[in-house]
Amino acid sequence: MKSAHVVLITTAYLFASLAFALPTSTFEQKNKNIEKSISKAMDAFQVPGMAVAIVKNNKVVMSKGFGLTQYGTKNKVNGDTLFGIASNTKAMTAALLANLVDKGELTWQTKVIDIIPEFQMPNAYVTREFTILDLLSHNSGLGLGAGDLMIWPGTTLTNQDIIKGLKHLPEVSSFRSEFAYDNLMYVIAGEIIAKVTGKSWQDNIKDTIFQPLGMNKTKAKFSLISKNNKNVARAHVPLDGKLNVVGGNFLEQFSSAGSVASSVNDMSLWLKAQLNEGAYGDNKKLFSERQSHYMWQMRTILPVSAAATDNNKTHFSGYGLGWFLNDYHGVKLVHHSGGILGMVSKVVLVPEENLAMVILTNQQSGYAFNAIYHQILNEYLELPEKDWVDFYHDMSKKRKAAEKNRLAEAASNVDKNSRHSLPLKAYAQTYTDNWYGDISINYANNALSMQFGNTPALHGTLKHHQHNTFIVRWDDRTLEADAFVNFNLNPDGSINYATMKAVSRATDFSFDFHDLKLIPKT
Repeated sequence: MKSAHVVLITTAYLFASLAFALPTSTFEQKNKNIEKSISKAMDAFQVPGMAVAIVKNNKVVMSKGFGLTQYGTKNKVNGDTLFGIASNTKAMTAALLANLVDKGELTWQTKVIDIIPEFQMPNAYVTREFTILDLLSHNSGLGLGAGDLMIWPGTTLTNQDIIKGLKHLPEVSSFRSEFAYDNLMYVIAGEIIAKVTGKSWQDNIKDTIFQPLGMNKTKAKFSLISKNNKNVARAHVPLDGKLNVVGGNFLEQFSSAGSVASSVNDMSLWLKAQLNEGAYGDNKKLFSERQSHYMWQMRTILPVSAAATDNNKTHFSGYGLGWFLNDYHGVKLVHHSGGILGMVSKVVLVPEENLAMVILTNQQSGYAFNAIYHQILNEYLELPEKDWVDFYHDMSKKRKAAEKNRLAEAASNVDKNSRHSLPLKAYAQTYTDNWYGDISINYANNALSMQFGNTPALHGTLKHHQHNTFIVRWDDRTLEADAFVNFNLNPDGSINYATMKAVSRATDFSFDFHDLKLIPKT
């Protein structure tokens, strides 16, 4: 018989062994469940390809691809497949600024005009007070997606054109009072980084983040990807049940707001550095622990719905610096999504649990990545069992049906007997908007067409809707952004100005047609 001392030692050793072995088997089972959800989500939301990585306790416990890089081919997604991460770039831009703050080259309270003197907002006070912190906080007073048509879809405009156009954008709220997602401010943040360092934002992000972390396949923009690299996901838009391959430049002109191309293998290195509060390698730092906490503090408050409180135990929500923040079943989530035409992504950090994940997809269904990240949280936070794919699939169907019914009701109220006030040819003019530039309406073969002067993809046919309102139907149907064009007339019957507005509420907010005021060019 063993002595009590030996038994205790043996038992302690056994428990220690079990404690060490348990996470591996647990992770395996969790990941099997997650992979089933991934497969189900890809089928439910018609996603041809996806890649997912999960980091737990500083180890990558999953990093793999699913499906195809392009529908109809045999090219499989793997952990090194490059996707456009879109607005998940914003956290990297914030990290570059945090690095400069650590170095003492600027502060979060540095005024933008001290670095870019030509920077002007619509309000002189706002221009004078606007800081680096404000660039990242989405509370400028401009509207949701304001001015995005200067960078989306691909345009001929430059970052300097964007800076010139800012002062002409309409204000919708007072400065620092409300949240409104704003890509242009992050573009300007990239210009700040370039001005302070004397080298481009692209070189900064490569030298300060990608190379130190070993993100060797990640590129700051699509055009930097080698033409010999075939392991690149293509974007897809579903129309009438059919997948259409679209795009191909991963929001290159969004630069510091959303142009990075990366893989889940590389992104897992970024996740580790985030969970380690900027630390990597042998006592090296992308940014200090202090700056990590600063970026994860709420700067702008967001509303929380009763449903979010009931379903997710969420009581607060807001935006930090490059990150959304909210509580979820008792833990803090630090997260962001990214979206381009035909491609969306999600990054989620749970610092208290030393857990992080990235989901990259080559179709534009946000429902798919939402279902998967919630399923991962369910597994790793050991929450009550729930089928999140079914949840989001039902939500998708209900929202589509509601919008279809709304559009049908609106169509039934159109005055079909109304006529446009002027001959069609009279509407055919060149119009100009103060922040965007020229837009032409052309007349040929008794029909009108519209062309955005700086945006080749925005070409379409104008169809009469009612009275002096037309609908422009874009030639590229995958844009899904048809818009009303309403002409306001002078007392003498000439055209005073025209306004635009998206027909469907499902239109991406970056098509900010509603911010345009088109004045006939003399």
